[in-house]
Amino acid sequence: MKTFVVDLKKCVGCHNCQVACKDEHCGNDWMPYAKPQPDTGQFWLKLEQKERGQIPQVKVTYMAKMCQQCSNASCMKACPNGAIMRRDDGIVWIDPEKCQGCRACVAACPYDCIFFNEEFNLAQKCTGCAHLLDRGWPISEPRCVNNCHVGALQFGEEDELDLEGAEKLHAEYGTQPNVWYKNLPKKFVAGTVYDPTKNEVVIGAICTLDGPAGRFVEETDHFGDFWFNDLPDGEFTLTINSAGKTKEMLVSTMDKDIGLGDIPLT
Repeated sequence: MKTFVVDLKKCVGCHNCQVACKDEHCGNDWMPYAKPQPDTGQFWLKLEQKERGQIPQVKVTYMAKMCQQCSNASCMKACPNGAIMRRDDGIVWIDPEKCQGCRACVAACPYDCIFFNEEFNLAQKCTGCAHLLDRGWPISEPRCVNNCHVGALQFGEEDELDLEGAEKLHAEYGTQPNVWYKNLPKKFVAGTVYDPTKNEVVIGAICTLDGPAGRFVEETDHFGDFWFNDLPDGEFTLTINSAGKTKEMLVSTMDKDIGLGDIPLT
């Protein structure tokens, strides 16, 4: 079965994948798989940017989001006309000839990856560039993958791709998605420790984070910064020790990444 692998650690946010998708499908009729994609309002592949944390401790994550080619696709179940089908290679596609424009699949997709084309009165989504796969020339892979110059997108047979550490996006939806994501962002807690009596950062302070997942220990660097990365969701107690001074506070990664900013150690 064919599948995509998206590596967030490699992605630099260049948007080549998103532009390539538009270039391939806007103004081009790739029947029987797809009518032309509208110039605006639809991104069959969209590169989402997410800012995490709070200034000055901030990270930016880019993630390519497209149809997840689900094995238990809710869109297929919702379609009353049998217009949504799965190819032998696993790609799920919407037949433009059978689609009646009821929009049931648009509402059913939990990933919000199906769009409605007002001009043609039909639902549309990523086709995995099935027309290119069938033709095999000049390229035999989706345009987004072919245009990714950093290797953040891969496509091929699932058993031939490196899936070590890869995860499915929102597997809890129960749709059995078939796009793999590597290096999905985990939560972080960060801050800068300083001594207000000296108006200087504190170098080498021992920072301990205790929670249900165990204990994590970091030391402030030459800028007074500490970073706890790849944390699970949970409630933690942060303790900072240096030169006989101690500060303790509660932090939660249940809803967001935590940038604590400047922390006075008194």
